[in-house]
Amino acid sequence: MGALRKALSWDVKLWGRVLRPLLSCQGRTGGTWGRTCCSRQPHPALAGLLSATGQVSHWTEVFEKRGIPEARESSEYIVAHVLGAKTFQSLKPVLWTQPLTPWQLQRIQELCSHRLQRMPVQYILGEWDFQGLNLKMAPPVFIPRPETESRVIAVDREEAAICLTHENAQRLRLQDRIWIVPLDVTLEESWTHLLPWGPVDLVVSNPPYVFHQDMEQLAPEILSYEDAAALDGGKEGMDIITHILSLAPRLLKDSGSIFLEVDPRHPELVSSWLQSRTGLSLSLVAVRRDFCGRPRFLHIRRSGP
Repeated sequence: MGALRKALSWDVKLWGRVLRPLLSCQGRTGGTWGRTCCSRQPHPALAGLLSATGQVSHWTEVFEKRGIPEARESSEYIVAHVLGAKTFQSLKPVLWTQPLTPWQLQRIQELCSHRLQRMPVQYILGEWDFQGLNLKMAPPVFIPRPETESRVIAVDREEAAICLTHENAQRLRLQDRIWIVPLDVTLEESWTHLLPWGPVDLVVSNPPYVFHQDMEQLAPEILSYEDAAALDGGKEGMDIITHILSLAPRLLKDSGSIFLEVDPRHPELVSSWLQSRTGLSLSLVAVRRDFCGRPRFLHIRRSGP
């Protein structure tokens, strides 16, 4: 925290020096800069720092010095967001070098201070595009990531996730096509709450699967802001997975399937667990790899009545 305060203090002093000559040019009546500014032009170096490209370069350097991942991408997303665009590249070229307003500079400063605390960019912006959909983002709800995330969210036990799912469904006009069910699969007889929607063809889940011993190794962007209960799968990352597998046969149609996102160590563990519980009539039929080549997706099929 001491290092963070020092860094923020340095930035405040810097922007005090940057904004002082800018604000001092405002007229006595409070007119906006550029309309009532005095004829004196800002120093070329100052003018460059006050532009969008200058801000991206400045904050990229600050983030790199502080060890912030994806320093340039973070800077570009934040600056573009303040200027009303989704990406820096989508900004009109004239806006790249045009001096920013005092409010824009202050807003960039505020958002970048959150990034210095390792808050994910998605939470800082408050929204994120995924699979062609613009989704509202707020911690601690999971951030959709293209290499792993499923396309349908229907069941969750956390109120924050349920509320945000309702809001996204309404924003995307999908409320008539999705049923959002508050449910804790670890509770006894929880499957009875899903009977009105069954039997089903598929059960798709991105469950908590991180081995408990690995939780501390997660990136600060994940560990500090996302819901730990949605990540920690217990000693071997199997606590919720086994509940889902035990629940699924009561809901699946004949030859129905379960698709799970898991840890690369889970295919063998899940296969062994299923072989010891033949009464479930479930079998592991395929293991798929993610974009990085890791075995992360399991296809499990119901093989009996």
